[in-house]
Amino acid sequence: MEEDILINLQEILDRIEKAAIKSERDPGEIRLLLATKTVPANRIKVALTAGQTLIGENKVQEIKEKYQDLKAILHTNHFIGHLQTNKIKDILKYDISCIQSLDRLDLAVKLHQRLLFEKKTMEVLIQVNTSNEESKFGVSPDKAIALVQEVAQLETLKIKGLMTIGLFSAETEKVRHCFRLLKHLQEQIKALQLPNVEMKELSMGMSGDLETAIEEGATIVRVGTAIFGQRSYPDSYYWNENS
Repeated sequence: MEEDILINLQEILDRIEKAAIKSERDPGEIRLLLATKTVPANRIKVALTAGQTLIGENKVQEIKEKYQDLKAILHTNHFIGHLQTNKIKDILKYDISCIQSLDRLDLAVKLHQRLLFEKKTMEVLIQVNTSNEESKFGVSPDKAIALVQEVAQLETLKIKGLMTIGLFSAETEKVRHCFRLLKHLQEQIKALQLPNVEMKELSMGMSGDLETAIEEGATIVRVGTAIFGQRSYPDSYYWNENS
């Protein structure tokens, strides 16, 4: 139902605004990214025509499938899933403006080589595994700064900040630790004043923990099911490296 999406969307926007004000932040500093995995194009269009402009997909195949249906509506598309090197060529065909999940040097190098060949550049966020869970992708926090320094040397990749998927936990303080760690890394990297590194974005927080993420400095929160409804697949489907 279109109406459900619009009601849900407004609830999330209200939560973002309240959390920002409570944290003495400007709500305009925080962008909502619509996490659109398994959401059909006609449902995404409802949110886009309601004024949303930023969507994020987890799978290259889904970007392909929805591209024609969505391209007429002005929006920005980020890639937020685990990217395999053999999908780099595909992802560059579909107007992706930022890859939020860059987490290893071999991927960065192959992406850079392809971008050189196509005479393009790409904005990226470095994904950090702040919860230290084996089930999650992302560079470990102790290796994040070194990875940023290496990726910064690849001139086609424009590092704009960091991304993390916090701990899935009802214990707010444990989740907060993940977000605080990402903010601390951002500050350490900023202090290095590396060329080609901007560090303005912190992509962290989803529907269950967006208030905590905003309190800790999130500039992008990623929300899917709380807007579009429950998905038909388990979370493991989206983080499966082989799919």
